[in-house]
Amino acid sequence: MLTFNGGAVATTIDLTPELERFAQECVDDGLYNDVSDVIRSGLRLLQEQQEARRAFEATLREAEEEADRDGWLTTDEVMADLDAVIKKHRR
Repeated sequence: MLTFNGGAVATTIDLTPELERFAQECVDDGLYNDVSDVIRSGLRLLQEQQEARRAFEATLREAEEEADRDGWLTTDEVMADLDAVIKKHRR
């Protein structure tokens, strides 16, 4: 169990023994000043991953809305378009 004071509120985090060892190894290797830095770094990575996931999902929604608005293509139609582009650039 680790307790961090990140300002006005202290936070207690329960880590598995493996995660505690890993965090301490990161500090011992000189990669971080303390375990709090390791945890903050991990949370920043998680935040970036979540933001990327949300952006990807938004892109998928936009593509679906565009397809609903402009129409869908079958796989055969997409392949025919790709073949035409490839053929055009080979000339």
